[in-house]
Formats: sequence, structure tokens, C-alpha cells
Amino acid sequence: MTIEPSLHQRRRPLTQTELGGIPWLALLLPPERERAAAELVVSQAVPGDHICRVGREVTYWFGVVDGLLKMSSDNAQGETMTFTGLPPGGWFGEGTALKREPYRYNVLALRRSLVAGLPVATFDWLLDHSIGFNRFVMRQLNERLAQFIAAREIDRLSNPDLRVARNLAALFNPALFPGVGQVLRITQQELAYLVGLSRQRVNEALRTLEQHAVIRVEYGGLRVLDLARLRSATFST
Repeated sequence: MTIEPSLHQRRRPLTQTELGGIPWLALLLPPERERAAAELVVSQAVPGDHICRVGREVTYWFGVVDGLLKMSSDNAQGETMTFTGLPPGGWFGEGTALKREPYRYNVLALRRSLVAGLPVATFDWLLDHSIGFNRFVMRQLNERLAQFIAAREIDRLSNPDLRVARNLAALFNPALFPGVGQVLRITQQELAYLVGLSRQRVNEALRTLEQHAVIRVEYGGLRVLDLARLRSATFST
């Protein structure tokens, strides 16, 4: 029986094209950027791979180069609570890296995904030496706080159309997920996993949003037409 190499064993250096898609590298001074680029690694995750697991020690600060991840945790009853999806351009786990505490959540791949990692020692070095990096991390923490406050509000929504709209708006956040742009590559089943609804109900909600010219369903993904309305859900359902 052949044992597949682990996610860690599959790591490799980033290509120049992949480095060009790392949003915070451009904020660094040349010596800082050179050190960070030399330390960054990337690995191909397959569906079901855990990038982070509850209880494990932090070793990297992670980012999504391509693909889609899910951040969640399980309660004592075995029920899964999804915190957020993580599309391209998203970096996550800075709070855990700052505190050097074990992970309190799981992050797993919903599809084949390229996941980059910066060793925590380099993460700490950049915090000590780079103003640009500090500003990026501060902005991340601020946006993440707003995201999780919004997630608490979403949990209380009983209207499925509004739940889908608000969850989609979170995935189109240009500060947290600059790699998404106006088109999010996601299937209805993947969105159902993130929202906590059936694929059929998500399909109905997407049709409602499309009828109100908030999004447009395209082959392999969704295009946002009015992000402000998607965020505020100012449409009649």
C-alpha cells in the first residue's frame, strides 16, 4: 500500500508568479521582501486535507494562493460550526501565531488548493522589523474582528436568502480576500457547506439574488454586481 506524502512533505518554494500574488509582499522593503520570499513555501492540498487542526501547535502563518478552504470547529455534541470560507488571497491564523497558542479551529480544503505558509519565526521577525507588515497584520485583525461580528449576526438570521447573501458578501471582502476580485469560483455545494444549508436551498437563494441584480451566476462561479446591496441585503425577498 502506497502512503501518500503529507501536506507538509509536499511543500516547495513559490514560483515568481505565485510570489506576485502574495498581497503583503509588496508592502515590505527590499531586504524584508527578500527574506520573506526565501522562507515562504507552498503545498498542494487535496479535498479533506487539514491545514490547521484543533490542538496542534502553530508552525506557519497561512495564505490561500488558489482554491477554497473552510474554517470551522466542532462542539461537544459533534456539530460543526463554520466560521468562514477562505478564498484566494486570504491569509489567516495571525491571532494564533501572535499568541503562539494551539489552534482552536480546523481549516480544511474543500477542493484542490494551493496553500502558502510563512514560518512563525519569520512572521515574528517581520513584526519586529517591518512597518508595512505590521500595518497589514493590524488591518487583517481589524477586518477579521468585523467579519466574526457579522458572522454572529448571520447565525441569527432565519431567512435563507439573507444568510446566503451575507455569507457571499464576506467572501468578496477585498481587504481579506484580494485574490477574488469580482468573480468567486465556487460551486453551489461548496457554498452550501459554508452557509450550512442544503444545495437545493442555496440554489433557490442564488436565483433570488440574481433576480434582484445583486449577483450573476456564471459557469464555475458567481459574479458580484452590487457588493453594497449584498452586504446590507437591501433587497426584497
